[in-house]
Amino acid sequence: MREKEIEQKLVDTVKKHGGICPKFVSPGFSGMPDRIVLLPKGKFAFIELKAPNKKPRPLQVARHKLLMGLGFRVYVIDGMEQIGGVIDEIRTT
Repeated sequence: MREKEIEQKLVDTVKKHGGICPKFVSPGFSGMPDRIVLLPKGKFAFIELKAPNKKPRPLQVARHKLLMGLGFRVYVIDGMEQIGGVIDEIRTT
């Protein structure tokens, strides 16, 4: 399974829950998460997507810590089986 397949499943699942999942591009500020999940009722989080068993690079980990320090939720997804749980957590918190 490739990262792109996991990413597409995430986008599709978010749409089924009434949200959008735009790709997040941050020129000049490398290491930011790949996608933002935006769900109804103002629920949102940043998502880093990885191929199965791959880990974020050190710069990505630093950006995740920065975002979490500011109070944002950041998730790393490396398998399709994680998507439902992450979406449920975003919706309920």
